[in-house]
Amino acid sequence: MSAGRRYVLDANVFIQAFRTHYAFDICPGFWSALLRQDGAKRVCSIDRIKDELITENDHLSEWAKEKVSKHFFKDTADKRVVDTFTDMVRWVQNEGQFTPEAKAQFASVADGWLVAFAKANSLVVVTHEEYAPGAKNSVPIPNVCIEFDVEYCDTFAMLRDVKEQFVLKTRRRKS
Repeated sequence: MSAGRRYVLDANVFIQAFRTHYAFDICPGFWSALLRQDGAKRVCSIDRIKDELITENDHLSEWAKEKVSKHFFKDTADKRVVDTFTDMVRWVQNEGQFTPEAKAQFASVADGWLVAFAKANSLVVVTHEEYAPGAKNSVPIPNVCIEFDVEYCDTFAMLRDVKEQFVLKTRRRKS
């Protein structure tokens, strides 16, 4: 990774962080880092990911609706994004390895839109999905990224690149 790289985040980045290692009550620094990097124009996500995040009535939904800037979740209605998404759906439909259900799912969820947005805006996709050349029952985001020459990484690579650290402050005991 290099300085100046910008990232677009998959829903699983938020959901996995919220449910496990970066839960709001044990690592609020993760969420502050995302807001800080949003302010530096280094990270964002898309409107369709926000739609996935706000379905529950929980802290993550509240964060997505109220804590991020109004510019964090980008609009995917741009012609370049729509055209790229159309090309991606066409590729998926023509790939014999994917089941009809996987093809239909890809066309109806945010994953393709995320990669299309990244391609159209020269962004790096951040996801916890892994490349799976033999996948049949789903269309992994990294597979689409590779096919369309879009860079991708996981949360930890992004955090390292943007130089975020979560440092525990030590408290002095009163004598």
